[in-house]
Amino acid sequence: MKKQLLLFAFSALALTSCNDDNLTAYEMDIMKGDWKEVKTEIISGKDNKTVLETTTPEGCSANNILFFRTDYYVSYTAYDGNPDGTNCQFAAKNEGKYTYNTDSKLLNIQLSGEDVENMSFKVDMLTNTELRLVQQTGNYDKDGDKIIDITYITYKR
Repeated sequence: MKKQLLLFAFSALALTSCNDDNLTAYEMDIMKGDWKEVKTEIISGKDNKTVLETTTPEGCSANNILFFRTDYYVSYTAYDGNPDGTNCQFAAKNEGKYTYNTDSKLLNIQLSGEDVENMSFKVDMLTNTELRLVQQTGNYDKDGDKIIDITYITYKR
């Protein structure tokens, strides 16, 4: 009986002493690379379900790229051109650093450049092909019900 109790205690200790570094490395490895924005949704803050507005990038802005590396480097590359999406050309690139907490799923991005602020997001979904972020700052009451609505931004590879 003592051996079983000792084995159980050792197993519990081993399981609780695992480090989150492996999870962080795993999620950052999935996050690394190029991401293109496919849609932005403003969802009602009242029920967190009702879609109040959906926008998709059009024209050359559909080529904009959010890029992550595992060494906490991040960049955002913007393209500009004709409204119909022709003659797209490089417009600007902002680089910076990010932090990511696997427990809280908080992603903070600090880009350098003119008029660029620290941006805070919660990672709602992260797969090999999709990244969905919940904007933590700059949200507003879209539908006038006096409850702040939530902005979700979806990226795909």
